[in-house]
Amino acid sequence: MYFLLTLFFVSLFSITFMIARKLVLIQSGQLLHLHKAEVRLESSHIEEWRNVAVKNIKRYGYIVLVAIIRAYVQLSNFLKDIYQELKNKIKNIIRDNENGSEGVREVNGFLKMISEYKYKIRAIKQKVREEENLPE
Repeated sequence: MYFLLTLFFVSLFSITFMIARKLVLIQSGQLLHLHKAEVRLESSHIEEWRNVAVKNIKRYGYIVLVAIIRAYVQLSNFLKDIYQELKNKIKNIIRDNENGSEGVREVNGFLKMISEYKYKIRAIKQKVREEENLPE
């Protein structure tokens, strides 16, 4: 989305820059001399070819635009469906793990030993505080 917005504003800025440059040339009078020197040689065949080419370009441009929009919509729907499927699979996996974990899990032996040492040390500290009459 940001990429498209960036491209839009860059192209808008470029068009504005080109028009402003032409306006400066017209105001200074430099561009008028170029138009007077320009000579157009066109025949009816070239004009017909140009009209046919413009017509075909517009038609094929429209066809390409419709194809791109269709592809975009289909791709977004496909990605949305995949996202929903993955979301459902993850929910099912989590639900299965929660249902399967209702049994008692065995605690790691090392962690169990560390926990027991913590309780023993806490009990010893509590006894020392009671004997020394220290506040907690």
